[in-house]
Amino acid sequence: MMQLAGALLVMFAGTMIGYLQSVRFAARPRQIRQLLHALQRLETEIQYGQTPLPQALARLAAIVPAPVSGLFGSISSELAKQPGSTVRDSWERAMREGWTLTAMKQPERDAMIRLGATLGASGREDQIKHVRLTMHQLQAEESAAREEQLKYEKMCRSLGMLGAALVVILML
Repeated sequence: MMQLAGALLVMFAGTMIGYLQSVRFAARPRQIRQLLHALQRLETEIQYGQTPLPQALARLAAIVPAPVSGLFGSISSELAKQPGSTVRDSWERAMREGWTLTAMKQPERDAMIRLGATLGASGREDQIKHVRLTMHQLQAEESAAREEQLKYEKMCRSLGMLGAALVVILML
């Protein structure tokens, strides 16, 4: 009886590990799309709204779902709390600290950090060009992430269950 309960627990744990890894593969393209949507809104705010950057970032944080919203919210709150801090420093700090909460990888973070270095430091047209460049880079990363999702999502679920089955067989 105890062996059966142990075997069921091992099967459940292995299946859940595979499932959680597959969810991470599915979350990455979705979060990149959310980031692209936020950058489109930021471009609109810069071009037409002429909204101050902390307010524009706060609006983005209110619109975009978590965990991507946390990135923009932390930048906005830091800029509001510390008037002397630069956009570049606040942006980079928020990207480095909040990135671990997302399913996105290093190339997306690097593109966003490069964008943060130019926001607020140049004219409106130059900022719009940098936002568009970042959007193009993120679109390329999104297509790569979708390909990874198609390749590895189902495999992770299967390997989790099969690995757990192997452990159960070796236990019995």
